[in-house]
Amino acid sequence: MKLMSLLVAGAALASVVALARAADRSALDFKVKSIKGEDVDLAKYKGKVLLVVNVASRCGLTGQYKELEALNQKYGDKGLAVLGFPCNQFGKQEPGTEAEIAEFCSSTYNVKFDMFSKVDVNGENAAPLYKYLTAVDTKPKDKGEVSWNFEKFLIGKNGDVVARFSPRTAPDAPEVVKAIEAELAK
Repeated sequence: MKLMSLLVAGAALASVVALARAADRSALDFKVKSIKGEDVDLAKYKGKVLLVVNVASRCGLTGQYKELEALNQKYGDKGLAVLGFPCNQFGKQEPGTEAEIAEFCSSTYNVKFDMFSKVDVNGENAAPLYKYLTAVDTKPKDKGEVSWNFEKFLIGKNGDVVARFSPRTAPDAPEVVKAIEAELAK
């Protein structure tokens, strides 16, 4: 019984330590791969407002690429960076290679914002960035697994996650634009 109590106490302590470490991190502490396979340190975005989105090219929400690029065009010079992370976890709606995804985004939606290698956003194999993003308590959507393609995380200039929007919330919805503009004004 004492061993069981020690194991439970040890597990609880490990959880507290993990939470403390997560609290000391920011979204800018991660390294990812660009869609061309190059290493990217997200610290390069320090001082910018980020809109991080898991994307897919065969989804009913794929048209959001147009709105994401419009935000990139409108606010890019003011400090917004849109970051697209292709993901094939939802209905296998992103089956292509990185080269195919890049070509689709460029030729279909004239995407100019930064795109990254395909990642998992949920589960054991989730990218470390997404493990972090989904563990942060945010509004209007709370922490927890990504629910579908085109879930949006708004990250402030210091790397803190400041808002999370559901897939069906359009990138140019008033609440998203208001949150972006508020962060850009800081």
